[in-house]
Amino acid sequence: MFKNLKKLLWASNPDIGNTIGLSQSYNKHTKVAVATCALFIELAKSDGEFSSDERELIISEMKSLFNVEKKYIDDLILLAEEKVKDSVSIYEFTSVINSTFTQEEKIELLENLWKLIYRDEKLSAYEDHMIKRIGATMNIEHKQIINSKLWVKQQLGLD
Repeated sequence: MFKNLKKLLWASNPDIGNTIGLSQSYNKHTKVAVATCALFIELAKSDGEFSSDERELIISEMKSLFNVEKKYIDDLILLAEEKVKDSVSIYEFTSVINSTFTQEEKIELLENLWKLIYRDEKLSAYEDHMIKRIGATMNIEHKQIINSKLWVKQQLGLD
């Protein structure tokens, strides 16, 4: 799915991949996995509620996107939550995405974020604001953000 994940990613701590069960050859993917997971977590918590359904979707997406073994998903989520807690802004995560993903991959990520929002079949003002900020910092035009939203709503039968 993501072709460009092979860039050097977590220079500040090359062993961090081992803490979430990624072999040495996958350590370079850790930064983008954590950044992506952090965006999902930021969005899930943006309405003040991080439901078990949202958590299950994040787990599913992380397994699918990054081929992380099930037993290490919780560690990835904990690491991402720690990064979210320590972060100053979402730019810390979207800058990783911008330097790694193609525009098409960023749009696909945005669509997956919309799916997370609509997991409970409703959109809060906080979620709407957060996803638009995420999209804007990933250099996605507002029109594309809205088109992605409409596409996901149609796919989920929420028209």
